[in-house]
Amino acid sequence: ETNDSFLNKWLQANDLQKEVYQHLAYYVPKIYCRGPNPAPQKEDMLAQHVLLGPMEWYLCGEDPAFGFPKLEQANKPSHLCGRVFKVGEPTYSCRDCAVDPTCVLCMECFLGSIHREHRYRMTTSGGGGFCDCGDTEAWKEGPYCQKHEINTSETAEEEDPLVHLPEDMVARAYNIFAITFKYAVDILTWEKENELPGLEMIEKSDTYYCMLFNDEVHTYEQVIYTLQKAVNCTQKEAIGFATTVDRDGRRSVRYGDFQYCDQAKSVIVRNTSRQTKPLKVQVMHSSIVAHQSFGLKLLTWLGSVIGYSDGLRRILCQVGLQEGPDGENSSLVDKLMLYDSKLWKGARNVYHQLFMSSLLMDLKYKKLFAIRFARNYERLQSDFMKDDHDREFSIADLSIQIFTVPSLARMLITEENLMTTIIKTFMDHLRHRDIQGRFQFERYTALQAFKFRRVQSLILDLKYVLISKPTEWSDDLRHKFLEGFDAFLELLKCMQGMDPITRQVGQHIEMEPEWEAAFTLQMKLTLVISMMQDWCALDEKVLIEAYKKCLNVLMQCHSGFTDGEQPIVLSMCGHSVETIRYCVSQEKVSIHLPVSRLLAGLHVLLSKTEVAYKFPELLPLSELSPPMLIEHPLRCLVLCAQVHAGMWRRNGFSLVNQVKYTVNMTGVSMMDPNHFLMIMLSRFELYQIFSTPDYGKRFSTENTNKDVVQQNNTLIEEMLYLIIMIVGERFSPGIGQVNATDEIKREIIHQLSIRPMAHSELVKALPEDENRETGMENVIEEVACFKKPGLTGRGLYELKPECARSFNLYFYHFSRAEQSKVTNNLTVWALPPPALPPFCPLFASLVNILQSDVMLCIMGTILQWAVEHNGYAWSESMLQRVLHLIGMALQEEKQHLENVSEENVVTFTFTQKISKECYLFIHQNFTKSTMDGFLHVVFFLQTFNTIKKLRESSSTSPVAETEGNVMEESSRDKDKAERKRKAEIARLRREKIMAQMSEMQRHFINENKELFQQTLEELDTSTSGVHENSPVISDAKLTALGPEQTRVAEHRQVVMCILCQEEQEVKVDSRAMVLAAFIQRSTVLSKNRSKITPDPEKYDPLFMHPDLSCGTHTGSCGHIMHAHCWQRYFDAVQAKEQRRQQRLRVHTSYDVENGEFLCPLCECLSNTVIPLLPPPRVLFNRLNFSSQPNLTQWIKTISQQIKALHLLRHEDGAGSSGHSEKMDQLQLPEGFRPDFKPKNPYSESIKEMLTTFGTATYKVGLKVHPNEEDPRVPIMCWGSCAYTIQSIERILADEDKPLFGHLPCRQDDCLKSLTRFAAAHWTVSSLSAVQGHFCTLLASLVPNEKNGSLPCILDIDMFHLLVSLVLSFPAIHCQEFSGVSLGTGDLHLFHLVTMAHIIQILLTSSTEENGMDQENTNSEEEVAALTLYKFLYQCTGSALKEISSGWHLWRNLKAGIMPFLRCSALFFHYLNGVPAPSEIQVNGTNQFEHLCSYLCLPNNLTCLFQENSEILNTLIESWCSNNEVKRYLEGKRHAISYARESNKLIDLPDDYSCLINQASNFSCPKSGGDKSRAPTLCLVCGTMLCSQSYCCQTELEGEDVGACTAHTYACGSGVGIFLRVRECQVLFLAGKTKGCFYPPPYLDDYGETDQGLRRGNPLHLCKERFKKIQKLWQQHSITEEIGHAQEANQTLVGIDWQHL
Repeated sequence: ETNDSFLNKWLQANDLQKEVYQHLAYYVPKIYCRGPNPAPQKEDMLAQHVLLGPMEWYLCGEDPAFGFPKLEQANKPSHLCGRVFKVGEPTYSCRDCAVDPTCVLCMECFLGSIHREHRYRMTTSGGGGFCDCGDTEAWKEGPYCQKHEINTSETAEEEDPLVHLPEDMVARAYNIFAITFKYAVDILTWEKENELPGLEMIEKSDTYYCMLFNDEVHTYEQVIYTLQKAVNCTQKEAIGFATTVDRDGRRSVRYGDFQYCDQAKSVIVRNTSRQTKPLKVQVMHSSIVAHQSFGLKLLTWLGSVIGYSDGLRRILCQVGLQEGPDGENSSLVDKLMLYDSKLWKGARNVYHQLFMSSLLMDLKYKKLFAIRFARNYERLQSDFMKDDHDREFSIADLSIQIFTVPSLARMLITEENLMTTIIKTFMDHLRHRDIQGRFQFERYTALQAFKFRRVQSLILDLKYVLISKPTEWSDDLRHKFLEGFDAFLELLKCMQGMDPITRQVGQHIEMEPEWEAAFTLQMKLTLVISMMQDWCALDEKVLIEAYKKCLNVLMQCHSGFTDGEQPIVLSMCGHSVETIRYCVSQEKVSIHLPVSRLLAGLHVLLSKTEVAYKFPELLPLSELSPPMLIEHPLRCLVLCAQVHAGMWRRNGFSLVNQVKYTVNMTGVSMMDPNHFLMIMLSRFELYQIFSTPDYGKRFSTENTNKDVVQQNNTLIEEMLYLIIMIVGERFSPGIGQVNATDEIKREIIHQLSIRPMAHSELVKALPEDENRETGMENVIEEVACFKKPGLTGRGLYELKPECARSFNLYFYHFSRAEQSKVTNNLTVWALPPPALPPFCPLFASLVNILQSDVMLCIMGTILQWAVEHNGYAWSESMLQRVLHLIGMALQEEKQHLENVSEENVVTFTFTQKISKECYLFIHQNFTKSTMDGFLHVVFFLQTFNTIKKLRESSSTSPVAETEGNVMEESSRDKDKAERKRKAEIARLRREKIMAQMSEMQRHFINENKELFQQTLEELDTSTSGVHENSPVISDAKLTALGPEQTRVAEHRQVVMCILCQEEQEVKVDSRAMVLAAFIQRSTVLSKNRSKITPDPEKYDPLFMHPDLSCGTHTGSCGHIMHAHCWQRYFDAVQAKEQRRQQRLRVHTSYDVENGEFLCPLCECLSNTVIPLLPPPRVLFNRLNFSSQPNLTQWIKTISQQIKALHLLRHEDGAGSSGHSEKMDQLQLPEGFRPDFKPKNPYSESIKEMLTTFGTATYKVGLKVHPNEEDPRVPIMCWGSCAYTIQSIERILADEDKPLFGHLPCRQDDCLKSLTRFAAAHWTVSSLSAVQGHFCTLLASLVPNEKNGSLPCILDIDMFHLLVSLVLSFPAIHCQEFSGVSLGTGDLHLFHLVTMAHIIQILLTSSTEENGMDQENTNSEEEVAALTLYKFLYQCTGSALKEISSGWHLWRNLKAGIMPFLRCSALFFHYLNGVPAPSEIQVNGTNQFEHLCSYLCLPNNLTCLFQENSEILNTLIESWCSNNEVKRYLEGKRHAISYARESNKLIDLPDDYSCLINQASNFSCPKSGGDKSRAPTLCLVCGTMLCSQSYCCQTELEGEDVGACTAHTYACGSGVGIFLRVRECQVLFLAGKTKGCFYPPPYLDDYGETDQGLRRGNPLHLCKERFKKIQKLWQQHSITEEIGHAQEANQTLVGIDWQHL
């Protein structure tokens, strides 16, 4: 049937539902679920065609291809963005304009909004959630981005979107939406496993699925293991199943008849039910599964259809929220919501998305939906408690979308009583109570702990509801808020005094009580308490009511207050007070006092909003009983003090760190200070000490327990500290006359006085408000300076020196550790107490504590003890605290006097109360006593005098005030002078000490003269040793090779072994000395990373392709050992490793089985050693007595020798007799003796090391098993030498450094040893093999009939060829006795290769002749270059481009050959030991000319061709006639052109969010279109990988490895540098077992990295740090870096790097 006919049939149908259902019942099972493996592409195509097609036709009434576009045009685009976030997508929140932190923008809207200029925060989304652009309630300003702004202006907001739709369409849409939505909901919430809701088929198949569901209890490994057992699948398949289950929430693992599936089910259940509840498995009829799959497809379809028109969206919302026949909760939306916890992950995701794109995008229905949500809140939450899926998959998570909208939240509070609902739900889930009805967390099971974590999400919801504060209050809102407040007080009442504890005396506690839960609860609620207070502060009526309610509850909590605790009377200094007997260290005490906290907060608000002064009659202030208010907080503080004093150790108190000061000043401010102090003494259990006269003396006489004394001292210190707190902490608005910025400034000053801090540390140390803001940015500039970071480290804030004045050592946020750190920072430590702001009137009486009799008595007593010096009855810090208090009192009095007006009498008279003796006593005793006291005393005396003057002046005339100020200033000057004097003394003392030290040094040197003389001389010789030949050849030009080579005087090389400290000279016949070295395969210079490495067993590495696709690099740390010492060391490492392996299987940072070890001195990773040798060429050089042949003659001679060797070898093979006859028959070149076997000049030990290093290079470079006989060993050694030189030349060129004179000595030593080793290695290889290599190598340039298929000239890296030729040549030369020197051969080989390279460059150079042609200077070089090019042009049969400009040609040629010349200079310098001329040691002009002269080349390179034209013309012709060259010139293949560009790491964007966005669009290549969880970017080639997940694991050498590890082998031959985009950290990998994390090159504005993107500040690329990473890579130091990191941090070793 066609869609047309369907349309007609359905339009005429009486019962449309029946028609549609029949259609679905027939077709759905035919399309979906036809076999064991789903085929989503095919299913979707058929479904679109057969099932959705007719529906779309019906909806549009015509072909949807025309209908939908029409709808879109008629539709008015929404001003809401509503984009639903994918996992890992970047989201942006504006810290200046967002109403709360949950308001976010997607990247597109953000870039088009005003917020990108503001302070924004960037995070990655966890998925779900949508973009709030266009929501006016979410933003204080700039709610629209440019894209959505356009849509706002046209018409009034509230028009009905249905008017844009034709009426008949509205009706059809209702019909089809109602049917499809109902069908989907029915089938998804269907519970019977065998029948269907109204969809029975005529012929029913008998096929079932065994369906496995996801849960958050079992691990991947368990599931994979179980599946392999249950359904006999491979591990790969099991991983596939597990991944899908984890992603979609369910997957069928078996298909067949019922019996077959049920059997698999029982195996799975049996296998997973041992430790936990079993995995959920169901056997389902295939047609049910089919219908469910289509149901989800339908929901997705509905979501996309309503995107065409707001009208359709409105219709769907109406259909969804329409009450069904069953009344309450029967609408489709309710059904789905309430069934949420029974649905699988995939289904939940689909319908949540649909809700977001429909209900939450339509403002009218968003409100109705919010009401449904609030009414079902309790049920949804209890479902969530039982559901084991994480919150992000639960419908409960939608609360963040609803409750954070201010208007909705307010409406739900007033109409649905939401606050009360949330709190009641919360209380219902915490059922454990004690007799008094308080929460009980002590015995807490794992299940309860799980539930408790869930319950905490309710606190979040409460925070969302409270986050935006109301501006105007309706009576309804007041009423409902207070009702919620009552519920909240009920909750706090259950917490007041929960989990009380009793001090353990005697034995230690067995099991530590579970205090964590109670604590978490308290911490989480602290924010809610402060938000409640903020709400109360906004309305006076509410504040007063709340205050009364809170007081009431506190009274109830204390109703049993005096029961069983006898009252006692305390008296002291003529005051007495009645209290109760209570002893913290013996009775129960609790630290949870939220009600007291809340009351204190409200009291401060009364003071701040001045309600207390406006309506005193409304407040029950008179009913307060202050002693009752302070009782519990005071007990709590005493508990802290005792914990510090070590009295609660037996409780195993983890609490020590938990307790913070919350001082209840409220009560204290209403009490007589003397009474308060006495109660306090009593609670601190110190009353006896201070009320008994002569208590101190008893200490010295009786032999008292030291511990008790120590405890008492600590308690006294703590008590004094508490008094300092109560009187001195006035920086909260409402207690002191300050505003919020003062408070923050003070916090910052005190944090920075510990040490300079980074921005993130400061933010962590400051208190946050509910919007996660600290308000620090506004004030930081005033108090600190910012220092930018260098290449490592982070930017730091440093305190401005003038701010130190307001520093207070007893700052209440300092922990003990911090306090002692500050004490080390002398600049601030010796400062007097700072001046304090005045109290607010409600708290003004607190200062009187300082001048109360009891206080004076306490101070007097302690000073008395200090003077009597009777042993240990006092401590330094006790004294300091007393002095601090006296200082505070003096400051206070001074301020009072300065601010006093005519009529007022000064009530604060501290100085008059301190008796004269006390004053004198301070004066006399402390001037001769400790230094610390002294500083305070200077300050006291000055303040004393000032006060005295002020007193006198205020009694005579008001004018004298100014005099007082002058006085004060002079006292300040005195202070300054005093400090200056001290600084001066300190400076003189330092200088004196320095002078003494240098005097002693001189003395020592004089005494041991001869010793020093010797050392100095040695130093001289060793430094000049390097240049000792420079004076000899200062004028002559230096030549590195050839017969003209500069002769260098041999100088002895004496080195010391780092293991046995013995010195030894490096000689041919002595014991071998070696350098620790590390060989690795490398692709740093590669121009073709995708090249497949051929089978290593058969691969012939003789010729290196110029794309350098994979080389062997050797590096060394430069530390020298004896070969036998190293051997012993390595054996020990191996033995230790074997022992360790038997004990525990942990990786070390090095892999002993692969021959790795750490250098014994610097712990640098190494895997072999290079022998140190004297210059090897000297050994093979013989006298040269004949005239040296030119190139042409030399090539002829060599060719004859090669021919002879070939024949001989051939004969040997044939085993013919008459060897000598053959020799005669051959016309042997004169003086060539092929049967001569040279003797090896090296000692056994050196030969062994030559073999060792050669074999290691071969093993690592080819990835094969070591085999020292293999003829490829020498090739690998020469290759490593060439590759290492090339990579070092590249680094120098990139950094613009000169070729010589700038190498670090470890690289210099490494290159020298490596080149000498490579030159000597042929002596331990088979002579004939090396000769064979030479013949083949030479044949690539000088063809002979024997060697057929050699690579063409375009496919050979010339520098590798040069090194191999030069280093294998002695094997032929040693049999030559005609008097031609070795140097001649070197020179001719070098010239030959250079000419081949020139031809290579000319063939491949793409000279674009641009218009800005330099005038042709027609210098001889240019003319010659053109001539040569024209000759080439003929040889290639005119296939080359014609070029007329010689200038371009010559310039290109010079640029192209430069790297080759530089590498050759390095090579011959190290090979022959000729020092480099000074001109190449600096960066100057004419580098080219100097190089040519050093390398014995003519400046005009083309002269080489003219000099040797007879042979070269034939050679060039033979090179150009190669087939490959022809193909290249015809454009059929590619070739490398010169000079090769240096490889760099990829270019990274400046703004990090570009990367996050790129990563969020990246989907895993394996699991069809699924978002990758850990997208990781390769910084070498720019590939994005899906790391750390099962889906992308591949097999490598028989092991499963993750995507990154696999990629390192393909891209970096085992070494990789990655950026983990979600974590913002760099990952270094080497091999399978090595890796480390490295700080990323992205920094925020404060110079800090943000690994893990926790802070979300905007990040930008730091070029220098990126260069540093690039340099590590170019220098091949990645593996070494990993080694050092793993040695330094053992946790890195345990990470399973290969699965990343």
